[in-house]
Amino acid sequence: MSLLSASRFSRLHRAAIGLVAAMVLPLHAGVVVNLAVEPPEPAPAIASDFNGLSFEMQLVLANASGTHFFSPANQRLIATFKTLGIKSLRVGGNTADRPSIPIPNDADVDNLFAFAKAADVKVIYTLRLLGGDLEAATKTANYISHRYSNQLECFAIGNEPNTFSTNYETYLAEWKRYAARITEPMNSPDAKFCGPSVSPGHEKWSARFAGDLAGGGLIKFISQHDYPGGDARRATNVAAARDKLLAPAMDDHYAKFAANFVPAVISNHLPFRLEEANSFYDGGALDASDTFAAALWALDYQWWWATQGAGAIYFHTGDKVAARDENKPCRYAIFWSSPDGYQVHPIGYALKMFSLGSAGRLLRAGVENTEDINLSVYAVAQDPKQVYVTLINREHGAAARAADVLVNTGFSQPHAQVMRLQAAHGDIAAKTSVTLGGAEIREDGSWDGKWTKLSKPGADGKIHLTLPAASAALVKIVSQ
Repeated sequence: MSLLSASRFSRLHRAAIGLVAAMVLPLHAGVVVNLAVEPPEPAPAIASDFNGLSFEMQLVLANASGTHFFSPANQRLIATFKTLGIKSLRVGGNTADRPSIPIPNDADVDNLFAFAKAADVKVIYTLRLLGGDLEAATKTANYISHRYSNQLECFAIGNEPNTFSTNYETYLAEWKRYAARITEPMNSPDAKFCGPSVSPGHEKWSARFAGDLAGGGLIKFISQHDYPGGDARRATNVAAARDKLLAPAMDDHYAKFAANFVPAVISNHLPFRLEEANSFYDGGALDASDTFAAALWALDYQWWWATQGAGAIYFHTGDKVAARDENKPCRYAIFWSSPDGYQVHPIGYALKMFSLGSAGRLLRAGVENTEDINLSVYAVAQDPKQVYVTLINREHGAAARAADVLVNTGFSQPHAQVMRLQAAHGDIAAKTSVTLGGAEIREDGSWDGKWTKLSKPGADGKIHLTLPAASAALVKIVSQ
């Protein structure tokens, strides 16, 4: 028998506990997956503020009519944040360091943090480094620290400094100069920072940053950016781009990427977050980043990084995003502005599903099968009597296979419900008609998805469900 996602299973086996895979036998309806749930033991818990969004700093500014996007008056944006389970907000992006973009004034900052309080999120605020003004940055940091410490996560100093700094040493010296000034006793001595906020390909900066600044008390966590799909401008074959997002090879890419900085961060006893991430950089790939393929990818991506100890992922989004020196329509957007509020794209459903099934401590998940079905399994325990299992069937296309899942709960009288993430006809190219729990998320932020009761378990406590290709399911199991 071959091991499904062998590298993933070994990593999870080392990192978490509880959900063990048994033998898998082929069946005409699909590939059978047998899972046995064991009582949870002490294990890492997924952070309650894991779900995050990242926006361009330009969006903090008032628009031409004087209205703020981030404002306590923007009730539909607040509702959308809450429905999607967003708990973390980062403002930065290329426009944080673009000289042609004004630095937000006090009124802009006031509206941002009033929004954050109403939406119940904490903010990473990026201070300008490229061509920046140290005194202006200090003044902004003081204003925020003295008024909005309850909603402030930390400050970032510069966005992707590897794009404009000559080398790491030059950047580090300038970063230290800013941090020292900001934390002077007369300014904001308790200020905390994240960094280095570098782009993919420069993870070694994050490793060095952790080593250079660990123990100094300034760093709240290491921040790294990631776009595993690569350059959207090269994604000219959209079918291949969708295939890439769902391919098992993505797991190996994540592992190599993480190996460049995560061990150094952990060895220096620091947390880490992906402060800016999405599928393809340069605004996303049209007909790939904006499809149901991206939803299945993002759900798996969140879970993969959660098992590696990431504290949060901030998906970069907005109607437009900065790509080099221009603003482009955002193809990887979680949602776009609409006449009635915000139109949630397929990827937004992944964030919602993750928020529903990730509260708790990680359990080990592994699957063996003879058919090598492209399936991911993750689980958490909220308490010894309640377990959530997330299954993602990344198979798609004409030869895609369903999975018949048999869960041995270990409970004598389990009660199980399922919440399914689906696109019409299992179409990974779909941009609309995506549902979670049988319902779409509306433009006003409302959603009325439902849990569906699974068939009554057998006398042995086993629960069965079928997971169609190109779909995901969240199973809630409660001991009666």
